[in-house]
Amino acid sequence: MPYPENLDNHFVVDPAKFDFYAMDCYRLVGEDKLARTLAEEVLRAGTDFDGSPMRNAEARVTLGVTAAREGDLEQALIMGARALEGDRQSVPSLIMTSWELAAEMRRRYDAEPAAQDYLNRLHTLAEEKRGFLPR
Repeated sequence: MPYPENLDNHFVVDPAKFDFYAMDCYRLVGEDKLARTLAEEVLRAGTDFDGSPMRNAEARVTLGVTAAREGDLEQALIMGARALEGDRQSVPSLIMTSWELAAEMRRRYDAEPAAQDYLNRLHTLAEEKRGFLPR
């Protein structure tokens, strides 16, 4: 499919896509409040019958990242684990996004056994799909 000439039309077809991409941008630059708000919106919109399982998974990773940055390891782990659930997964995309949560886990909670369990789960998933998770 060729790149749309007019991005406005692109988001008219799928308006939830804008929130999804903006959520990623805000998470990447550390604007956690905005990232969290958009992640919640992505999940709200994604509960419809035609919601995207991958968008929902990445929104949960975003909620995990923001929770980790706020010092809430338990919520970060819950969101990280929920992101990895489900049958329909674009594993490379999910692993790349989950790497951000893994980095926060290593930086903030490296000595915590629960964080190590999550990191081991990601490592196992990455081993199944070699090359998608940096060592």
